[in-house]
Amino acid sequence: MARYFNGREIELLAPAGTFDIFKEVIQSGCDAVYLGGPVLNMRMMRKGYNLSHEEIVEALEIAHRLDKKVYITVNNLFSEEDVEEAREYLRFLDSVRPDALIVQDMSVLELIREMGLSLMVHSSVMMNVHNLEMIYALRDLGVTRVVTSREMDLQTAKLLGQRSGMELEYFMHGDMCSVHGANCYFSSQVFGMSSNRGKCMKPCRWDYRVKKDGYVFPAEYPLAVKDMYMYEHIPELIESGITSFKIEGRMRDKEFMVTLVNSYGDAIERYIDDPVGFERTVDSKLLYQNRKRDFSTAYAFGNPGLSNINRRYEGTGKFYSTGKVFSTPTAERELSQERVTLLRERMAQAGQKRQSRPELAVRVNNMEQARMVLSQGVDILHLPGDVFEPDRPFTKRDIQELGTLKGDTKIYLGMPRMMTELHFDQYDQLLNGERLPIDGLLVTNLGAIRRYKTTGYPMIGDSNLNVYNHLSAGFYAGYGLNKLTVSPEMTLEHFTTFAARCEQLLEVVVHGTPALMYMDHDLYENTEVMEPIGQEDNLYVSNEVLVLKTDKGENPVYRDQHGRCHLLFAKELCYLPMIQEMSGLGIASFRIEGATYTVKQLRDIIISYQHAIQGLNQNDELLGGLKPVYAGYTLGALQFN
Repeated sequence: MARYFNGREIELLAPAGTFDIFKEVIQSGCDAVYLGGPVLNMRMMRKGYNLSHEEIVEALEIAHRLDKKVYITVNNLFSEEDVEEAREYLRFLDSVRPDALIVQDMSVLELIREMGLSLMVHSSVMMNVHNLEMIYALRDLGVTRVVTSREMDLQTAKLLGQRSGMELEYFMHGDMCSVHGANCYFSSQVFGMSSNRGKCMKPCRWDYRVKKDGYVFPAEYPLAVKDMYMYEHIPELIESGITSFKIEGRMRDKEFMVTLVNSYGDAIERYIDDPVGFERTVDSKLLYQNRKRDFSTAYAFGNPGLSNINRRYEGTGKFYSTGKVFSTPTAERELSQERVTLLRERMAQAGQKRQSRPELAVRVNNMEQARMVLSQGVDILHLPGDVFEPDRPFTKRDIQELGTLKGDTKIYLGMPRMMTELHFDQYDQLLNGERLPIDGLLVTNLGAIRRYKTTGYPMIGDSNLNVYNHLSAGFYAGYGLNKLTVSPEMTLEHFTTFAARCEQLLEVVVHGTPALMYMDHDLYENTEVMEPIGQEDNLYVSNEVLVLKTDKGENPVYRDQHGRCHLLFAKELCYLPMIQEMSGLGIASFRIEGATYTVKQLRDIIISYQHAIQGLNQNDELLGGLKPVYAGYTLGALQFN
């Protein structure tokens, strides 16, 4: 089955969570179905969902008899243990010939190449593809279709598709995240359940209070987005050149999904048959009456702002289509002597790559911090591509000044987590002119690696590349990176196994308040358009900083120069007591995320870590006298097994 508009193929892609649902959905008005097998996909939370090997074989037979396609999701991050399981699973998939795999982890591409398999690959939305260079890089690697980032508008998609010639897949209906794909670490840091490994506990659906400037604002569910709804915009989707229109919903029930797919399938058929006389709203009332949340066109026509937020309960009385709450507000676990002792013992047992003294790296937010870092003789200074307001981006003159002060310190210039074509134009102009007095680049996406690997500046991969196993590390090293930052979601077992197997230089974030969520959604807008309903000061940060508050803690939210929001830890990540054991695992450098500290606070933290790295901490206290600046200390994801 295939649909065409002006000679271009149009595919309606539907989800199926179980074999029973698949058998109904494949008979409905879709052209293709995507589903998960028993392992290694992004829907691992619900028992009884996903298909067995035998069911996958039968599903493929049914679909191909109907001249329809089946795509298999192999789209979570792999631990070292998962890599070995993936070898066997990929052999099975290669033997049964699905129409493509949907993939997040670069290790899948490495395994397919290494094993000589002939599987077609589509990039998952979790690859967060958002610029032309990323599409070129994936095309070079043999990827045949890209699922665009959820924040991509249709005009940008049209531009990227036309310029790259790549097939694009675009979400048109269903549950969306408020956070950029693969840039949400909240669940892993609080529960040890990684949203990038199919186990998200949905902290975005918690009831928060928004606080700023000493006031409380009426935004009960400020991160809970509406469902994507593009039923009335089929013409715009087709005009944008999108190949595949994707419905989210592998956790949805059969009756709901069949109704939804048939409505969208009918709309596409009607538009192809009579585009001029097309009636947009034939099933609008039906879909609205059967909705799970309210509807939004999300980012299809630009940033939707607060109109994208769901401000009522669902028909179930909960914020979930199943009527089940995944989690309730939960505090970040406090660092404890008992847990530190256990982690130290486990890392000491695993440690076998003792090398030269690890370096200390610090990421700053302004020139005052940067000058202090250089005066302290820190080994590595990271200048960010995303600068928190009210500070402003580092200028060329700033970089040149720091170059004159750097001494033996290495300076790395960072890039924004999300890079548009405008950002590439700006960095092209900066990096292709007069040589900057920097030692390299801190890169955040595959497109930037491809674009700048020939500039002569060495490159370090930042944490949001989500390197979780030695194969993906090897991939990035082969693509030109000299060092990689370890995924912030590593549990203890995964971290020690990965460090032992990885041959590349590794950097680990060991202190500070790194971002738990990174989003285009502007939480500050709540305070700009709503009237306050109460007064309350922030507990740990100044009132000028917005915080999301539950009865378990306050998470500060900083807005950067691009208007994007970074939701941070309530507590501070702190690995100070375990620095020597981490050194034994062969870690090349330890990073302090220093953006939110005063110069004095950051200096004290730096001195403590310099002493720990040199083995000079003789204090019997667990933290050598270092005191938290915010709500306490936490070990983040590392404390979980």
